[in-house]
Amino acid sequence: MTERLRLATYNVEWFNALFDDRGRLYEDRELSSRYQVTRGEQLGALGIVFTALDADAVVIIEAPDTNSRRSTVTALERFARKYDLRARKALIGYASETEQEIAFLYDPDRLSVSHDPQGDPAPSHGAPGAPRFDSQLRLDLNADGEEDLVRFSKPPLELALTTAAGHKLRLIGVHAKSKVPHGDMSSKEFTRISIENRRKQLAECLWLRARIDQQLKAGDRLIVLGDFNDGPGLDEYEKLFGHSGVEIVMGLRPDQVRMTDPHAEMALTQPTGLHPTTARFWLQPKKRFFEALLDFIMVSPDLAETKPDWRIWHPFDDPAVTAVPELADALLSASDHFPVTIDLTL
Repeated sequence: MTERLRLATYNVEWFNALFDDRGRLYEDRELSSRYQVTRGEQLGALGIVFTALDADAVVIIEAPDTNSRRSTVTALERFARKYDLRARKALIGYASETEQEIAFLYDPDRLSVSHDPQGDPAPSHGAPGAPRFDSQLRLDLNADGEEDLVRFSKPPLELALTTAAGHKLRLIGVHAKSKVPHGDMSSKEFTRISIENRRKQLAECLWLRARIDQQLKAGDRLIVLGDFNDGPGLDEYEKLFGHSGVEIVMGLRPDQVRMTDPHAEMALTQPTGLHPTTARFWLQPKKRFFEALLDFIMVSPDLAETKPDWRIWHPFDDPAVTAVPELADALLSASDHFPVTIDLTL
């Protein structure tokens, strides 16, 4: 039975700050953590965006926090009820050590979903290869013959999906290590931390790729999506390491099965030309906005053969969005990232 499915990835900046500890929405005129946007305005904008997406499921990056006092699931399901979203049931995997979770908001009438982590838990001294994502990876990061321990600050979300028609998919939601240092520091310190962060981001991508290799070998129909905080040709430190984390996840070696994302392919084949962007940031020192391609939806070859339709919901670059001023404005108020969707025919 043929079935259409729309999946999305969306990094929502400061989503956690829009809810109290009981998961109730701050629908007021207090300023949100978004610059010059109130909490009520940001929530309203998010309601417009999620309604327009009309996705069967959304991987939400920087979702509201889960801890002893707060619940990601409670906050997101309240949000879905408020705006009458089809995607109204939420779940997370391993809670992160930050206030930013990776969550899955989905339509339970279209999908059955379970958190299904792969790999074995590593011992305290870590394990090589692809241990479970809440463990530690042992890897020689510095090529100095000494193994380092790597831990995800935001463990990827691994899900088993079954559609209403019985199609089975594997999904991995990703929020890779940010490479940009924060706070006041000297130029030398900035460079040192940038290189350390880049090394950590690449290590996370190597770990993720090892899991992808396992899943593809098992014959899974696989989707890997989220914010990689990276893209081909994004910064000068890529030259130092030879390639980007996105290239690693897509598959660099000749013996690896390659994942597909057309936006990443454009950036790889046209490094000095035009390519899409998914995020828009204000750079105070430059007094201008900077755009980057950070959010991706990669699919395994069997899914790529079905000719999916990828779309970046960019308020300036997507004519269908630009033609709806309310939606374009909402995208700018809601977050510093724009959603990416994929329409699959299964």
